[in-house]
Parts: sequence; C-alpha cells; structure tokens
Amino acid sequence: MTMLEGGCPTVLNAVTVYCGSSRGRGAKYMEVAQDFGRRLAAENLRLVWGGGDLGLMGEVSRMVQQCGGEVEGYIPQHLTEKEKPSRAANVTLTPDMHTRKWSMYKSGDGLAILPGGIGTLEEFFEMLTWNQLGLHSKPMVVLNLYGFWDPLFALLKHLQEQGFIPDRIKYDCLYEVDRVEAILPTMREHLQTRNVVRLQGAAS
Repeated sequence: MTMLEGGCPTVLNAVTVYCGSSRGRGAKYMEVAQDFGRRLAAENLRLVWGGGDLGLMGEVSRMVQQCGGEVEGYIPQHLTEKEKPSRAANVTLTPDMHTRKWSMYKSGDGLAILPGGIGTLEEFFEMLTWNQLGLHSKPMVVLNLYGFWDPLFALLKHLQEQGFIPDRIKYDCLYEVDRVEAILPTMREHLQTRNVVRLQGAAS
C-alpha cells in the first residue's frame, strides 16, 4: 500500500475536528468546543469540520469565525436537513458520506477528536485503521477531558490483550491529552519529529 494523498504533512496549517452534532449534557462540552475554536483562530489555523451548525461541531466553527479565523466544512446532501449546514461558513456539499470523510481527512494536517457520539467514533476508527495500514501519519489527538474517552482507551487495551490487535502494532500517531491547550502543541511536536526522521532517512 502507498501513502494516501496528504498522508504525511510537515507543517500544521489546518486541523480537522471530529466531534458531536449534539451539545452533550451540561455546559462543559460546549465550553470545550468554544475554547478550542478560539485557540485555532488565535494561531491562524484553518478549521476543517463536518459543516454542520448543531452541537459541538457548530459551536467550534462559530467560535473560529467570531475570532476571525478560517473554516472549511463538508456535509453530504442527505444530511442538510438534519445537521443544518452553516450558512455563514465555507461549506461544500458532498454527494455522500465517503466523499465528506475523505475531504475532511485530506484537508487537515492534524486530526483532533473531541467528545462526540457514534459518528465521531466511526471517523476515529477509520482514521486509526488507515494509520495502522500505513496510509497516513497525521497526528490523531484525542481530548480525554473529564475522562470522557476512558472507555475508548479501555476498549483498545482489551482488544490488544485478547489478541485482536497484535502487540506489534504501535499507535504511533495516536495521542491522548486531558487539556485543550495540549492539542496543538502535541500535533506540532509529532509533525516536527516525523519531519526529522524523514530527513535523516533521506540523508542515509
């Protein structure tokens, strides 16, 4: 297999965010989305997201735009009634979910996973699978604030202990952080380290 298009970035210019189209219970999850949106805009990083105007995904895009940042959204035609695409943002309608997910993956240099539901999990596992297959080396940073994703990491550990994820597989692009402010530095450190390794390999 060969590396997918955009699978080995060197600089962090855009961040793809996977998160819920629901608000979650309590204000804390929306506050997380707002905080991350502000940080993206402050660091002049383009937000790539699912194009919807609801829940966390809508809140992070609104905050980026309110703070003067750039956004790039993708939403399939059949979801326009359910997820309500943002009218104020740069949103592209796609013919299907596969095109949406491919576009979101290709447009981002780092992948951030905030709290979300089944759709967020589905996107996370697809990106993790692509990494295990050697199709991309983009940093995948899971925000495990309030222990939200503890069951996810427990599941991955269980699968490995039971022999369904070989011990030889290392999640070399997967990171877990418990603070919003750690997401972007973690992505940059990963890209910098990968770039150094590539340069050393080219010189040898």
